[in-house]
Amino acid sequence: MAETVFEAFQESAAGAPQNAFICVPAGTSYAPEGIEWTYREVQGRVATFAARYAQAGYGRGHRVALLVENRPDYFVHLLALNAVGASIVPVNPDHRHAELLYQMQHSGVVLAIALRHHVARLKAVADELAGQFVVFAADDSPEFLPAPPCPASSGSPDRGTEAGLFYTSGTTGRPKGCLVTNDYWLSAGEWFFTLALSGGRFSIEPGKDRLLNPMPVFHVHAGVVALMPMLLSQGCLIRPEHFSAKRWWSEVSSSRATIVHYIGAVPQALVALDKSDEERAHRVRFGFGAGLEPAIHRAFEERFGIPHLEVWGMTEVGRWTANDHEPRAIGMRAIGRAVPPLEARVVDEQQRDVPSGAEGELVVRLAGDDPRRGFFAGYLGDDAATEEGWRGGWWHSGDIVRRDESGVIYFIDRRKNMIRRSGENIAATEVETVLCRHPAVSQIAILAVPDDRSGEEIFACVVPRPGPTADLRLAKDIVTYCKEQLAYYKAPGWMLFMDRMPVTATQKINKARIFATGIDPRSLAGVIDLRGMKKRRSVAEAG
Repeated sequence: MAETVFEAFQESAAGAPQNAFICVPAGTSYAPEGIEWTYREVQGRVATFAARYAQAGYGRGHRVALLVENRPDYFVHLLALNAVGASIVPVNPDHRHAELLYQMQHSGVVLAIALRHHVARLKAVADELAGQFVVFAADDSPEFLPAPPCPASSGSPDRGTEAGLFYTSGTTGRPKGCLVTNDYWLSAGEWFFTLALSGGRFSIEPGKDRLLNPMPVFHVHAGVVALMPMLLSQGCLIRPEHFSAKRWWSEVSSSRATIVHYIGAVPQALVALDKSDEERAHRVRFGFGAGLEPAIHRAFEERFGIPHLEVWGMTEVGRWTANDHEPRAIGMRAIGRAVPPLEARVVDEQQRDVPSGAEGELVVRLAGDDPRRGFFAGYLGDDAATEEGWRGGWWHSGDIVRRDESGVIYFIDRRKNMIRRSGENIAATEVETVLCRHPAVSQIAILAVPDDRSGEEIFACVVPRPGPTADLRLAKDIVTYCKEQLAYYKAPGWMLFMDRMPVTATQKINKARIFATGIDPRSLAGVIDLRGMKKRRSVAEAG
């Protein structure tokens, strides 16, 4: 049995060398005609890089940053680094200097592999960190790979070896680094088979399925959850450059996708399109993902002929619940049941089970002697937060749910102060920390509001300092200031200037009392719509 991701890939490559492993639909900026690499072709590329990594001295104990966007090369480097026992640190290409600096320093990477147009930005970070890591262009020949600044640890990689470090936003505003092992990756792929055997709508056809995921690979849902079931089943992973509603159906059809995996903002964008014949010219058996707006769930299935299976999961857990057993609760934020060996409870603040129908926090674990098996290995450098999450022997999700008498779990809300925009988890505190430094801002509160295209959008309540005129010009200046320091999607999409905001007894802003219950802040007089400013900037534009 495979002990590492690389060994699992080798087994699939040996069994089905001519099967397609990675597909890029036509129309991408870097491959207009598209790409389709077989297991054998990828195996050859991986062998070349693995040999060079080993020769240069990379191995266990080393972390390597990957800033290769969603390109097939990402998976080549992932497998090659896994083969020598190194751990990958996927990087968001939209990160700006301060965000890159934090991630590189916190992760302790010794090498960064980047597409050529990202190299200068990473070298600027490397210079600031005084030799902690070196930068290598993914476009260059592996013969010129620099040696690591410190030797690798001894021993061969196994299922317990660290294989990745994924960053997920934290309520404190500083992203947490989730350490994941080979066991995590393999368990995520094996979980797909567990669901497929549980009697629901999930299914998998070894050697035949082709799974399309348009989301960024620096997140677990695309980088692990979509990858591993295909890798283990000799299937094909379809990787568009990014999500495009206009190209979606042509990409689904031309790539011969049989399964689609996305987040809730994707279905919302598709339903908003004009109807076309192309939207039914596909061979997709089902789609799955988290966060589909309940109001469009049934319309999505009826219009496109694709059953949507709502799931729940998080980076720390590595597995998910699924609303895939008939009759499904459609349009009710049902996230299904925990399939054994995953166990789930709904508890109150004293860790007591709440009655059916009552709201509580979702906590999960794996049945058996090791409740943490297959979960993340912990937060890098924060054992206290790790153990707090595992208090009482159950992983505390921070999500508020309820469970009906049949055992189906329904998602209510996130306890954490988070905003989920187009699949990106954004910590309100992080945005507030940046904007409170703007010279015209006296007080700032960041809230989430619904959005037809992105699921949720950022709403900024601002009390300006005396002097500046609270108008559109100032609002745009604040957004520009935010975009200079944070990724574009973290900037406010809506803004309302206020004279004051309610505070608690300890003088903290009381967000729950800013607006009356039932009020949509977007409908208030004076609200400024800034969504048009939230566009991805090129590296050249960013300077």
